[in-house]
Amino acid sequence: MTGLDAIRRTIPHRYPVLLVDRVTEVEPGRRIVALKAVSGREPCYADGSEQAYPVGLLLESWAQAAVLLTRWENPNPDVLADKVELITGLRDVALHAEVFPGDVVEHHVRLVREVDDAAILAGHALVAGRVVLEVGSFTMARRGVEALRPEGVA
Repeated sequence: MTGLDAIRRTIPHRYPVLLVDRVTEVEPGRRIVALKAVSGREPCYADGSEQAYPVGLLLESWAQAAVLLTRWENPNPDVLADKVELITGLRDVALHAEVFPGDVVEHHVRLVREVDDAAILAGHALVAGRVVLEVGSFTMARRGVEALRPEGVA
């Protein structure tokens, strides 16, 4: 089991956008299982409501587990020092149930294919053993950080 320190040494995400708390299983180059504990203290609940966890954040959390898998043996804790992962495609996504504060989401990600600076991944997320999210295809590309800068900015 791997905690936040190892996650922070592997990917550049930090609070409040680090949305993976722990890695429970990893087979580098094949698959990963990562946990996200949804807390009522997260910024999306600052107004005191207890609505469902935003789907965008659930997908981002799953995507961070995917990046962890692809970076496990080649960490990138500083986004300015190496390439950044950019989502290039997301297909066949299904939300089966809502997630609420107090839930622990278990992300299962498998690497379908990796070629040079691109990867295709797929998987699902569970809460208490039931599928809440399925991702049929998630593609990403690694690009130099300069790709994120507006033209004319050094």
